[in-house]
Amino acid sequence: MGIFYKFAFMDDKADQTRFTDPSGKWTEIEHLPEWDEKYYHIYTAKKFGKWVMMKTLRPEFRDDPAMMAMIEKEFEVRYNLASPNIIMINDFDDVPGVGKAIITDDVYGDSLAKLIENGEVDESVLIKVNTNLVDALDYIQQNHIAHHPITPKTVIFTENVRNLKVIDVGFDQLDHISQKDAETDIMAFGSILQQTLDALPQEVAQRHARCRKVAKDAMAGRYADVQELKMALNNRKASRLGIFIALFIIIMIVVLAWLTSIVRPD
Repeated sequence: MGIFYKFAFMDDKADQTRFTDPSGKWTEIEHLPEWDEKYYHIYTAKKFGKWVMMKTLRPEFRDDPAMMAMIEKEFEVRYNLASPNIIMINDFDDVPGVGKAIITDDVYGDSLAKLIENGEVDESVLIKVNTNLVDALDYIQQNHIAHHPITPKTVIFTENVRNLKVIDVGFDQLDHISQKDAETDIMAFGSILQQTLDALPQEVAQRHARCRKVAKDAMAGRYADVQELKMALNNRKASRLGIFIALFIIIMIVVLAWLTSIVRPD
């Protein structure tokens, strides 16, 4: 699991290894070992004074052509993604002391997992899970992005404004995604929703019995696609609107047909 953001709660576990760049382009390069992945190291740094995150191959993999092709492929796939709820990649650069690295936006904040652990989940977090996270999921599926499972650890809420961002998204782009992949995403969302509801204060959670049912149905694979999920989260408002529109169209057709039948040419 990859974390590409600089934590406000970084503690003494953070590696104090730092690198310097004589050109001044890169400053405050720092390794964050607790957020490393199986094949990658994660760093935080400033590029021309702006905070970014970096993802680079571990030293033992850097001379492996297949591993280098893997990170290049991830950059190519994710570089063209453009969603307000997905962390953006902006460069693939050679960084002094680090090597070739994927450069991402810096998302300063806490993961949903951390909010749950600290008892900091409130109704605004639930609302963003029900809207922004579903929109991110919809975008991923529409663009046929193969990705690691979305979990509370890969859902980030930025500091202050608490924007929701999904990280670790996309290592390949497919011609299409299978129905099974789509259902797996929805089931993962159901689990995240359930965990969010469980972390709410009891009096708040009681107001969201419908969301709990949606979470249960999602985990059971009862939604065929994200659109069905959205309709369920909207308490069937979308379906009622669709029925109203359909009835209106039928009535208009009947009226027009009646008017046509009573109007005869001279």
